[in-house]
Formats: sequence, structure tokens, C-alpha cells
Amino acid sequence: MFVDPLCPECWSLEPLIKKLSVEYGRYFSLKHVLSGKLTSLNMGRRQSYDQLVEQWEKTGSRSGMSCDGTVWYDNPVSSPHLASIAIKAAELQGRKAGIRFLRKLQEVLFLEKQNVSDFDVLKECAKAIGLDVVEFITDIHSESAAKAFQCDVKITAEMDVDEIPTLVFFNENIEDEGIKITGYYQYDVYEQILGEMLPFKPERAPLPSIENFLKHFKLVATKEISVVYNMSEQEVNREMKKLQLKQLAEQVPAKHGTFWRYQD
Repeated sequence: MFVDPLCPECWSLEPLIKKLSVEYGRYFSLKHVLSGKLTSLNMGRRQSYDQLVEQWEKTGSRSGMSCDGTVWYDNPVSSPHLASIAIKAAELQGRKAGIRFLRKLQEVLFLEKQNVSDFDVLKECAKAIGLDVVEFITDIHSESAAKAFQCDVKITAEMDVDEIPTLVFFNENIEDEGIKITGYYQYDVYEQILGEMLPFKPERAPLPSIENFLKHFKLVATKEISVVYNMSEQEVNREMKKLQLKQLAEQVPAKHGTFWRYQD
């Protein structure tokens, strides 16, 4: 999956990625490749900020995955490059650690309007997801993280990925061509590709209870629950109110849509 941590379109793909992982996760592993698309923007130009704010607001209201564009006026990301290096530093503690860190980074950027190139913010993200923080700080300054990011940028160029998000599906047969999907499609398109890549028909896994889903992911959007469970947002809110009464879920208001945090 080719992403940029600052890209609202990548963030809006999260509900579909969650559904794919929950239903078919045992058939594939997901590797994030950081494309560095926004990283190369000249972030100092006011005009760029205006365009970014407009794009974020449009994406947030359309997708139900809130992203507050006013961060670019109030608390802009001063060094997008550092955010990408930090993800690679987290990944040095394991692929899953990298995925958890990317998600945490997106949450604090899109929902809390924090500057994700601020060192203290990055440190808090690492701490929140249980990374070894001392190791993480060492790795941020290491050649390994810088090289890993350069490697991702190179893969992006080699595979002609010029738009994000892009998903490329490969099967175990190295000789076979991958299938590249750019942008945002209906869920059944991804499902169909998965079926084409496998030598057998994949079976959907039964869905966990919403409580276990929330417990696993810690913070999820109403939109994510609604996509994964094929429920309307009203139905989701009804279910979440029950968990609220049990003091298992806390509502997190956002600029567009709502999020829910697991309370243990």
C-alpha cells in the first residue's frame, strides 16, 4: 500500500483496509510503502496551505474520516520528511509496530491537529503504542531509517506509482504481474482482486463483536465500524451507546463524523 502519512485520501481508505484485514487478513500481509509525495511539496507557500485546507475539508466531509484542514493555518507540519522517517524508525521494531505507529500519527494529525514533525509529538506517539522509546529516538537519527525511507521512494518510482493511495496486489508467484489499483474503489473490487490472486476462493472470516473490534484497534471512526459491519451510522451509534453505558467506549467528537475510544 503506497501512502503518505499526511494524505487525507490515504486516511479515508482506512475503513476499507480494516474490513479487508478483518475478513481476509489470514490470506495476505500488508506492507506500507511511503511515497514521499507530500514530503516534496514546498510547504512554506501560503497558497499550498490554502489548497491543502480545501482538500482536507472536502475529503473529511465526503469520507466520514475526519480531517481538520485548519491544522495548516494553526499548527502546520513543519518537516513532513521527519514524519516519514519516524514511521520507518518505528518499523525497525517490527512491521506491525510500523503500522500501529502510522495509525497513531494519523490520529494525532487529522483529529488533534498536532504537528507530527515535532519531536515531542513523535515521542508521545511511540510511547502511546508501546514502542521502546529510547530505541525509537536512536533509530530516528540513524542511517537505517533514512535508507529505509529512500528505499520506499525508489520503489514508488520503479513501480510508476504517481498517485496515492495506491494498492498493488502480488501473489506468491514472483513471475506474475502485480495488480495495481489507484485511488478509492468499492469494497467488492478489492475482494474480487484478492480472489483472482489466490489459487482458491477465499472465505470471509466471521466478524468479531464490535466490542472486541474496538478493544483491538483502540480508536475507531463511526465510519470504520459502519463499513466493516455493513451497518448504517444510526445503527452504529445505537450499538456504541450500549458500550458507552457499560463504560467500555468513550465518544471522541471530531470535525466531521465521530470516533470511539476503547476504555479499559
